[in-house]
Amino acid sequence: MKRCLDDEFPDAHCELDFTTPLELLVAVVLSAQTTDVRVNQVTPALFARYRTAADYAGADRTELEEYLRPTGFFRAKANSVLGLGAALVERYDGEVPGKLKDLVTLPGVGRKTANVVLGDAFGVPGITVDTHFGRLVRRWGWTEEEDPVKVEHAVGELIPRKEWTLLSHRTIFHGRRVCHARKPACGACPLAKMCPSYGTGPTGFEEAAKLVKGEERDHILDLAARR
Repeated sequence: MKRCLDDEFPDAHCELDFTTPLELLVAVVLSAQTTDVRVNQVTPALFARYRTAADYAGADRTELEEYLRPTGFFRAKANSVLGLGAALVERYDGEVPGKLKDLVTLPGVGRKTANVVLGDAFGVPGITVDTHFGRLVRRWGWTEEEDPVKVEHAVGELIPRKEWTLLSHRTIFHGRRVCHARKPACGACPLAKMCPSYGTGPTGFEEAAKLVKGEERDHILDLAARR
């Protein structure tokens, strides 16, 4: 199944736009309960206005909230970003730390966020258990665990560590494009023959193909048809 994912999404990557560890950290915090597309619409202006941790720490709350408003829950997110900036300045000289144990102490940062930052900003392998990842690995029978930390450890035992970051991206891509929560595109899925949950969604190719999303759609359908 992992090899199929590799074939399906060879270019899978973090879909949040960033150029520095700080930008990625802020973007992941903002992505809670909204889409990466929406975050990417907001961050160009945000990153131009606030370039350093000190800039966030000293930000005017009202102004910051206006930047964050389109992402939803903007007051809570402003609290996190203000606290994040202050913590980075006070504890890490304004730099984003490159260790999980340090990242998870920061305001608004849990293991999921920390693993994204480690994997994509620092090249440290990590498994990102978001809603897509958890749903899919349970559907695939890789684990029955519901707790994200337990899911992370269970899958980590199955897959070589060096593969963790790309596995996370490819699984999340598959969840967003093919294996949807309510109606997965089972009949147009390259993993169909190996999936113990096959039949959760429509199994006819034509009907299922209508559910496949993303710029990789033609490639996904071609793979599914050949398998």
